[in-house]
This record gives sequence, C-alpha cells and structure tokens, in this order.
Amino acid sequence: MDNQVQSFAVANLRRRPVVVETGGFVAGFDPDTDSPYLNYATPLPGAEPTGRDVAALVAAFRERGLLPRLEFAPEAAPAVEPALRAAGFGTEAVHTYLVCTADTLALPRSAGSPRVERPTTDAEYAALDAALAEAFGGVFAPSAEGAARLRRTQLSGGAVRFVRAPQGGCAGGASCSPPAEGTAELFGVGTRPAYRGRGIAAAVTAALTGAMFAQGARSVWLEYSGEGSRRVYERVGYRPQGTRLYLTLHPQQPRP
Repeated sequence: MDNQVQSFAVANLRRRPVVVETGGFVAGFDPDTDSPYLNYATPLPGAEPTGRDVAALVAAFRERGLLPRLEFAPEAAPAVEPALRAAGFGTEAVHTYLVCTADTLALPRSAGSPRVERPTTDAEYAALDAALAEAFGGVFAPSAEGAARLRRTQLSGGAVRFVRAPQGGCAGGASCSPPAEGTAELFGVGTRPAYRGRGIAAAVTAALTGAMFAQGARSVWLEYSGEGSRRVYERVGYRPQGTRLYLTLHPQQPRP
C-alpha cells in the first residue's frame, strides 16, 4: 500500500496550480496561500536524490518565500529520508495512515445519524470553511480562498460533504480528493466543538468514502490526529496500513 499511497501523492500534487518537478521530487504550490500545508513536495516512488537534487528542490521553495516541506511514505522511497536529513531537514511529524476498502466500509446504521449533504451554494461552502477553521482551532482563518478550494475539490472529481447545524450554518464536514492510482485521500474531517460527540465525523467520513467507491476508487486512505479520531475512523472501516513522514527545513537549519 505504501507505493500506491506514494504514487497517489505524486499524482495529487501534479494537480496543483503550479508544479515543479526536479531531481525525483514533485512540488505543488498554490499561489493563493503561503500555508505549508498546501505548498509542499513529495518524492517519486523509489527516488534516490543526490545533494544537488535536494538543493534544487529547496531553491524552488526559497524563491517563492515558502518553507521547504515534504510529505511522503518513507517505505516507498527509502533513499529519500537520509538525503533530506543530510541537508538539514528535521521531523515535523510522523503519522500512521488508515485505509478503507469496499469490504471493510461500515455505514452508520442508526436512524438518528446526522444527515450528510453536498454543498451547492457559495453560502454553504463558506459556512463549511468557517466551521472547519473553528474545528481546527484557528490553524487557518476562514476565507473566500478556502471556500473556493472546497468548491474546486468537488468540481474537479473529488467530494465535499457537510452536516448542517440545527440553528443554521454548518456543524462539520470533510473533503476527499479525486481518485488517482486506484485510491483517494480523505482529509480535513472537522466538527465544531459545540457539535462534537453526535456522530458527525463518522457520518461524513462514511459518506465520502462511499462516494469515492462509487467513482471507481478501490480504496480510500486518511491520517488521524488522535486516538479519539482513530476510533471513529476504525468504526467506519478504516484500518492501519503504513506511515507517512513530514520533514521541514527551517531557516535556522543549515541549507544544502
């Protein structure tokens, strides 16, 4: 599964508005934001970069005023991590990824499960963007660009789903990328604090996963942020499969 997830990561970055490919790496950039979570690189499966290759990758980030950052499955490209660490990259995070297939997917059975919807209006996309900003504790601010990215995900072959709040607006939601290499990535699962514990995360996760299977994906994968969320995903049918590594090169660290 590591090679499939890594091949997906490459294909997904190639969809970005600006793509730079150099020395066995693919970097995807979004000119609308300097967020490191939306501007990063990943290696080709099996890549064996030299010091010069890493330097060229770093330069692609520096010339845009961005933090050099990579996300990848290290088992799919074993030579990459040593090359990056030799250049001064440090660990940002190590995440386990979970995978769901049609055989393991478990749809919510309760009659009281939240009603999951697909946003269609600008107001609904904006409400979901605002809800996710609140859910993730202000890591990003709600914005017109954020709402537009959600709409692009839906229109480009991915899927976006949300649950309405009883008083109006959005209680929570999530997105899933368009499928590539037989799989798709489900991301950004968030519920506003006031509505947690009501099955919203499980409902939107199940709905998005089913939508990807209907579009021909053989699997869907995601990363989790804590044991609580992991239990939610496992109830839906997700199982641990491998590891993803996040490395960054900060200004105070030595450059290649």
